[in-house]
Amino acid sequence: MTDSIPQTMAAVLLTRHGGLDALEYRQDVPVPAPQPGEVLIEVHACGMNNTDVWVREGAYGSDTDPNAVSTWRRGRSTLTFPRIQGTDSVGVIVAVGEGVPRSRVGERVIVDFSIYNRDDDSLADIDYIGHGRDGGYAEYQCVPAENAHAVETDLNDAELATFCCAYLTGEHMLERAALKAGERVLVTGASGGVGSGIVQLARARGAIPYAVTRADKAEALKAIGAEAVIDRDSNDWVAAVEEAADGAPIDVVADLVAGPYFNDLLRILRPEGRYTTAGAIAGPVVDLDLRTMYLKQLQLHGSSQGTRKDFKRLLGYILEGRIKPLLDRTYRLSDFHRAQTDFMAKDYIGKLVVVPDRHWETIGAPFATD
Repeated sequence: MTDSIPQTMAAVLLTRHGGLDALEYRQDVPVPAPQPGEVLIEVHACGMNNTDVWVREGAYGSDTDPNAVSTWRRGRSTLTFPRIQGTDSVGVIVAVGEGVPRSRVGERVIVDFSIYNRDDDSLADIDYIGHGRDGGYAEYQCVPAENAHAVETDLNDAELATFCCAYLTGEHMLERAALKAGERVLVTGASGGVGSGIVQLARARGAIPYAVTRADKAEALKAIGAEAVIDRDSNDWVAAVEEAADGAPIDVVADLVAGPYFNDLLRILRPEGRYTTAGAIAGPVVDLDLRTMYLKQLQLHGSSQGTRKDFKRLLGYILEGRIKPLLDRTYRLSDFHRAQTDFMAKDYIGKLVVVPDRHWETIGAPFATD
């Protein structure tokens, strides 16, 4: 590392499974040194995600006990404490490890957060930065050089940090469900990071998205491409979707809610329709009437993260301006507890982003609400 890089840094450490008190903001964390094949990034912004919360809470259960304390990889966890979480990092390369060209120093980059562990497109052994290794809730982080993608865009770093985890997750959901141009897709949890991303990504494919969200968020979802909005508080989702779509069939359901709505979502699908999910904010344990599944010839897809091809396609959408950032607000890294509290309240549209205090005035402040 060069002399201009400090020996210690500010970071948020996850010290154990638990409540917000399991997260500690410290200013004496050693700055990591890039190992062979790695780069050191000075982090400018890092987006927040549901996975941060669920991992902190140990809320992933097990195959036999849905209430078991478990992290994202369940019985194969690579999570050790303390861990710096944060997947959606944007910043500048300030040092490189052995085998990485020195010319990469100074590159503005967005981080592909996936740890693929394989050379093919299988995600069976996937892990991610912020879980299997330290992430971006810090002033500096090291990542494999191949995960740091150079970007040239007019987007602010905070805006750029809205995309990676949420949109990559959404893109892989649509890829698994093979959503095609002209098809109709129903998106639940549409005002969140993944859901609002799916609305835009569906439009990028030429598909027609219908959004399920709170009534007071309807206009914002229409503004980013929703064909129509279904009030999540409706007493009859099946009838509400049929009315919104004017009786047209729903080809794909991209679900982030599940819980008591699961069977209604299968009922909404046309025969031979496809259901894809990467989350369950209303409850992960559902009642499934298998007759609905097999009599309608449905396909059900579980999805998490995305492939290298998905990421490259997503990056292309960003650089071509085919999808736009939906940044609700920013927070100082030192105010992380408030940031995650507001994140869990879900009283926003799109994404919340954390900015290291040293970059607050130039990157975070323009998008703050206080």
